[in-house]
Amino acid sequence: VKKNQTKLTDEIDRKILSMFALGMSYRDIRGHVEDMYGLEVSEATITGVTDRLIPELQEWQQRPLDALYPFVWLDAIHYKIKENGRYISKAVYTILGLNVQGKKELLGLYLSESEGANYWLSVLTDLHNRGVEDILIACVDGLTGFPEAIASIYPETEVQQCVIHQIRNSMKYVASKHQKEFMADLKPVYRAVSKEAAEAELERLEVKWG
Repeated sequence: VKKNQTKLTDEIDRKILSMFALGMSYRDIRGHVEDMYGLEVSEATITGVTDRLIPELQEWQQRPLDALYPFVWLDAIHYKIKENGRYISKAVYTILGLNVQGKKELLGLYLSESEGANYWLSVLTDLHNRGVEDILIACVDGLTGFPEAIASIYPETEVQQCVIHQIRNSMKYVASKHQKEFMADLKPVYRAVSKEAAEAELERLEVKWG
């Protein structure tokens, strides 16, 4: 340790950030640092290191986006998060875009107490403010009011319901003892190579299950 040194070495800082990025708790990080280096570090010290990520995170959250995305997936992922000593459920609004070069790009992550069309409206407004002028197709779940929220910001966007959610909705009408067989018959419909082939498979499905 150098004379007058008041902070950990850059190597240990990088290790702390690496473990933090993997989702490890502060207690686990403290334990690993002690095992690796024989050092006892406080939670305040770890917080001081991880807080250096905040400006980078804010810069990423506010970065400009492309004017056009041919395809965008919008969905909320629900997590249990520890807050004030207790675990609560929160929704992370996730937006994945396919750009004109054909590459997938994570456009944004937004944290909220729960999922709702009103919050999606604020998320879409943020996308628009960051430069997204048009989306050709938006893929969403069946959340009430979601298509209307999209139409208010992007009126020309075609809204398509996620295949997984469509399958789940279909399964509601099938007795549990028949679901495995029904799923096998439904698969050729949504995996068809063309619209015509899908329609033909749908007719076969109707004959058997209608």
